Amino acid sequence: MAEQTPYWLLISVLFSSQPLTPALAMTLHEAAFELYTRGEGSREVAGDLLSGRVNNLRKDVSLGGIAGPAFEAEIETERGSGVVRFVLTRQGLEMMKAQPPAAPKKQQYLN
Repeated sequence: MAEQTPYWLLISVLFSSQPLTPALAMTLHEAAFELYTRGEGSREVAGDLLSGRVNNLRKDVSLGGIAGPAFEAEIETERGSGVVRFVLTRQGLEMMKAQPPAAPKKQQYLN
């Protein structure tokens, strides 16, 4: 579902010293969602667009109608280094949890 859902439904950026592209926002979302579901404190992220670390701040924040767990990412992109502070939205968490894990396909045999 995350591939079809706009990133702005999944995360709300509180501060960013670098411009975020949709692909960069989705990479941060995926890392933060893994940290949230596993209860971990931090995780390295790396890819074509960025490298760095996402930290689970272990705090719930609320800003107007947007609420959720807070995260901070220290990233390195082609534009330089930066910091992003963001929230996984409750709406996004509900959408991701509603998604069942994909079952592996069974091989079909002719005999």
